[in-house]
Amino acid sequence: MYKRILVPLDGSRLAEQALPHAAAHAAAFGAEIILLKVLEPLPEPSMSSPRAIRSAEAASAELAQEYLEGVAAGLQAEGHGVEAAIEEGRPYVQIIRYAEENDVDLIAMSTRGYSGLSRWLLGSVADRVARGATVPVLLVQARPAAEGEAP
Repeated sequence: MYKRILVPLDGSRLAEQALPHAAAHAAAFGAEIILLKVLEPLPEPSMSSPRAIRSAEAASAELAQEYLEGVAAGLQAEGHGVEAAIEEGRPYVQIIRYAEENDVDLIAMSTRGYSGLSRWLLGSVADRVARGATVPVLLVQARPAAEGEAP
């Protein structure tokens, strides 16, 4: 049923809470896991040089690659086939686009748990992906670690 499962990550422990669910689906269906990190372009303040902006974006991309490689290594150690990708743009747009262009069968991601006014003001990447994706979306309600638990 599922051959390619996309897991968008933003570098947070909350976003990583979708990984066990994606891994379980991948194991059940023999699917590959694709880790995706979307980098939002940095704003260009009037006092910054274009060279400084490019340098900061390059450093950000390097850190993102290292992060994805670390997450991928953990999943590979569990026996999963893993691919990693970095895209640039608005996160929800790039997640939907990536899924459509790369034959993704399922998107598994965590929510931030915003509700009410916070959700309206801040928006929700997960909500926008769920509404705009052309494939099933598995949403995992992210929970902050309880006191005494490992983050």
